[in-house]
Formats: sequence, C-alpha cells, structure tokens
Amino acid sequence: MKQKFLIDKEFITLGQFLKEVDEIPSGGMAKWYLQEHVVLVDGEVENRRGRKLRAGTMVELPDGGIFFMDQMPEKSIINQDDLDETV
Repeated sequence: MKQKFLIDKEFITLGQFLKEVDEIPSGGMAKWYLQEHVVLVDGEVENRRGRKLRAGTMVELPDGGIFFMDQMPEKSIINQDDLDETV
C-alpha cells in the first residue's frame, strides 16, 4: 500500500522513520531491524539507520508498505503590520 509520509525538517533518518511508522518500538532497535529485514530506499537495499530520507525518497518495508517522503507545507507567516491594517 502506497502512503505519503510528511516530514517537517530537511530530512528524517531511516531509524527515526521506522519508529514513526511503528515498525520498531524504539530507536535502539533500528540497527537490529535493518540487519534482519530487507528495507529498500529508492529501490536499493539499505542497512544504515542514519540514512537521510528527504522529500522525494521512496522507502519499501518488508510487510509491503511503500512510503513516499514529502515535505510538510510551511505554515503561513502573518506580518503584524497586515493585522494592524485590518483592525
């Protein structure tokens, strides 16, 4: 099943990602998980928990889950001067 995974920073590590999607209960299990399971990043086997996942990266998990990294939209910044003009 293909899913979009939103990141709010420049990148998230593979270990953090595995924890966020509940593949592992804690970040400390990432190294073991990657040694025991085949995880594909952009179609290539990846075993580094520190691998940086950026917007546009695809991750495939052993259970068939496919995730596409996407950048979370930036929050609108409201200028205080604009607020003062509307009052």
